Amino acid sequence: MIESFQYPRKGPGMMWDAAAAKTRAQGGEIHMDHTMDSLSYDEELKLWTIEVKTGDGEMKTFQARHVISSAPVRELVHSIPTSQEATEAADKLRYRDFLTVALVVQKPDLFPDNWIYIHEPSVKVGRVQNFRSWSPEMVPNPEQSCLGLEYFCFEGDGLWAADDSELMALAKKELAEIGLAKEEDVKDGCVVRQKKAYPVYDDNYKENVETIRADLADKYPTLHLVGRNGMHKYNNQDHAMMTSMLTVKNIIAGETLYDIWNVNEDAEYHEAGSTDSLEALKSVRLVPQRVQSDDTQETEEPTRKAG
Repeated sequence: MIESFQYPRKGPGMMWDAAAAKTRAQGGEIHMDHTMDSLSYDEELKLWTIEVKTGDGEMKTFQARHVISSAPVRELVHSIPTSQEATEAADKLRYRDFLTVALVVQKPDLFPDNWIYIHEPSVKVGRVQNFRSWSPEMVPNPEQSCLGLEYFCFEGDGLWAADDSELMALAKKELAEIGLAKEEDVKDGCVVRQKKAYPVYDDNYKENVETIRADLADKYPTLHLVGRNGMHKYNNQDHAMMTSMLTVKNIIAGETLYDIWNVNEDAEYHEAGSTDSLEALKSVRLVPQRVQSDDTQETEEPTRKAG
């Protein structure tokens, strides 16, 4: 969508590694492989209790004044007491799932694009990522390419339930069918499944989300929904992360300075496509302004971010 942009040399995982390192350096704790078992709120103490199960079956308890959730809102609603209306609304929310078959191909630079969409009706693959085009360090062998064949599916359907070996065979066959490489050119690969990659925007999703929001805001003002799944909102990755960062600002301030539900709605997002890469880098996004209270008209100047 733009011709020049910043990208982590070894992929987006570098961002999460850096965020984890900074969190730990500031005294924060990160608990991996912990699954939430229950979530409860003490109205009198204004305190959350979170019961979790570790990967080896041990139960742990955490307490907090605020909880920020990026979990799928449908599952969150079922983990805490809510109204019947909110539970029914949550049950109506749907998701589209996603899997990638990454294939290592013994050919360099198969095509220059970052990704291409596939419109050939005889194949099931919907998009092909070219990881070397994102960054040469993603594929350190200069004689090879790594392509990610992406399949849009539903959890439990034929594609999702297929064995990795079946999916690898399908991806190699379809790679040859669309003319990008021969099956014998593929040297290795793996399958990555991602549940609930896309919140489904059906006719009633907005009404259902609003029902859930109203119920949770009334019962649990210190429970904060963020991110694509947490808000059932199809935001880009940068906007999804922004909802969390602005939520933290609200918690620290003790008031709603920013309405995170306006992220990617009232913010302008310019995309440049001229052949001048410097011109493209002037693309800016405006961060949503502070919410104006009744007794003041002061607002914070939007922050601009290149790219």
